[in-house]
Amino acid sequence: MKIVIIDTSCGNFCSLKSTIKKIGFNSEITNNKDLILNAEKIFLPGVGSANSIIKKLKSDNLVKLIQNCKTDILGICLGMQILGKYSEENGGISTLGILNYSVNLMNNKYTPIPHMGWNKVNNIVTSPLFHNINQNSYFYFSHSYNININDYTIATTNYEKVFSSVIQKRNFFGVQFHPERSGINGIQLIENFLNI
Repeated sequence: MKIVIIDTSCGNFCSLKSTIKKIGFNSEITNNKDLILNAEKIFLPGVGSANSIIKKLKSDNLVKLIQNCKTDILGICLGMQILGKYSEENGGISTLGILNYSVNLMNNKYTPIPHMGWNKVNNIVTSPLFHNINQNSYFYFSHSYNININDYTIATTNYEKVFSSVIQKRNFFGVQFHPERSGINGIQLIENFLNI
């Protein structure tokens, strides 16, 4: 299977590549258009700022390619957030606009921001992503911005307020947590994505 991890210059590439290897597949970290177009599965990882990841994708001429992607693609953390149309980060930035949602700064009063560590994921829509994963299983989070519940939400997480932790629209999937840092559940989710 041809598996590509898009080189966004801001992601846990090595741990993601290592997790995919544990499942039994090789993957390639690249920004080469031809390799991405020929991939059977695509990962869009991101850590850090929406501004820097969008700038990188624009400089590599990958924005239109991702917007028109027909291959299964999994956005991880910031990679999920930029699938939306807008982020409040850096005073506001337009993102990929594939899904109709905005990304907002978490404004919790009683819990620290960023949201760091293990938390439960409650799947509210049946999805092959959750095959062999129990309801309310724990995954590892690290983020200050989140996405409200919307038409594409297939799982939620509660951190003072409930937000979208997994989304899907057609071949576009997104997880707010880091499956590559989420132990057995994360490995299972990545394997499920590769098997869709």
